[in-house]
Amino acid sequence: MKLPRNLWIFSLLGALHVYIGMRILPLMPGGVLVRLSGISLLVLSYGLMSLSLAARSLWSRHFADRMAVPGYFMAGFFSSLLVLTLLRDVLLVPVVLLVSQPHLHAYESVSASLVLGLGIFATLAGLVGARRRARIVNVDVPLQNLPPALHGFSIAQISDIHVGTTIRKRYVERIVKAVNALKPDLIAVTGDIVDGPVPELAVHTAPLAGLRSLHGAFFVTGNHEYYSGASAWTAEFVRLGLRVLLNEHAVIERQGASLVIAGVTDFSSHRFNPSQRSDPRIALAGAPTDASVRILLAHQPRSAPAAASAGFDLQLSGHTHGGQFWPWNLFVRFQQPFTAGLHRLDHLWIYVSRGTGYWSIPNRFGAPSEITRLRLVPVGPFNKRKDRADYSSLHRREGITTPIMHNMLCLT
Repeated sequence: MKLPRNLWIFSLLGALHVYIGMRILPLMPGGVLVRLSGISLLVLSYGLMSLSLAARSLWSRHFADRMAVPGYFMAGFFSSLLVLTLLRDVLLVPVVLLVSQPHLHAYESVSASLVLGLGIFATLAGLVGARRRARIVNVDVPLQNLPPALHGFSIAQISDIHVGTTIRKRYVERIVKAVNALKPDLIAVTGDIVDGPVPELAVHTAPLAGLRSLHGAFFVTGNHEYYSGASAWTAEFVRLGLRVLLNEHAVIERQGASLVIAGVTDFSSHRFNPSQRSDPRIALAGAPTDASVRILLAHQPRSAPAAASAGFDLQLSGHTHGGQFWPWNLFVRFQQPFTAGLHRLDHLWIYVSRGTGYWSIPNRFGAPSEITRLRLVPVGPFNKRKDRADYSSLHRREGITTPIMHNMLCLT
């Protein structure tokens, strides 16, 4: 039993629920019935979240994960309520100084109702966003001296599916069907595909064997593969037909032009296996020096400086989930150099996927999941400009121009 050592977590969680209740419920219109309903909702939230935290200390993994699901949903609701309550309190400071008491009471009442309404909306909208199949995001990557044979070379990227407690076989089947419909030249799978051991989840990752492209599907490990047993999972992905790149590369020849597709282990892999330390230079060792394009698959954007130094042209990453849902998208940038989208570091392009699934909390409010189709294109007049650090305006989502708690635990 690990509960005694984690009592501070339960105490903090309880205190934050009490804070929300004290700041919001007394000011809600509707009388005692509304307040009692609000108290019941907060008690339910605390109870279900506590149960999800304690589940694996109380039951077997399979049963515990099932019992934790309602708590994951309530965690999204609680997170939205907490942030909105804090924001409300900050915004009320100048109101207290500027308005009369009767007007202040009106502002407090309206804002309390708004917090609850927005919290419910964000939670439900985030749930719908999480459970629907990821949208297709189209991205053109302009490269200097791209040979005609590689003009329009397409890569379908999927990342951070997190097959586990709530993401199962049918969810993965829909992803595979959408990827295959793109008819890509190559498929890049950039880590964090699973959250659990092979014996438990193999039946749910089995649809990945159906991925189809002209030059195959390539996989690199994410941090969650190491949490779940990286050796067993890499062997399983090989069995499914994926080419696993552990600090190594493959060469694709196309009408006289060569493209190097390399992959590194997760940025944190040395913590689990010192012999698998992530190293873009080793991944590129022995590759043709005259290769037209060098692409690196690296789960975490933090690999970008080393990739640029090694001489890669493009890095494809995931890990951040784009923050997964608001407001955590505002904080990811403090842990990763890039949060989502297409960016430039010296001569290196970096594309960071927001992920194709979600982790734990079924919420995708403000940071929609994606299946990315990247095309290599020659440099044109627009993208010759060197003074733009973020080329997010090059993104297109299903024909529409596109320019959120991947829990902080997931970002370590």
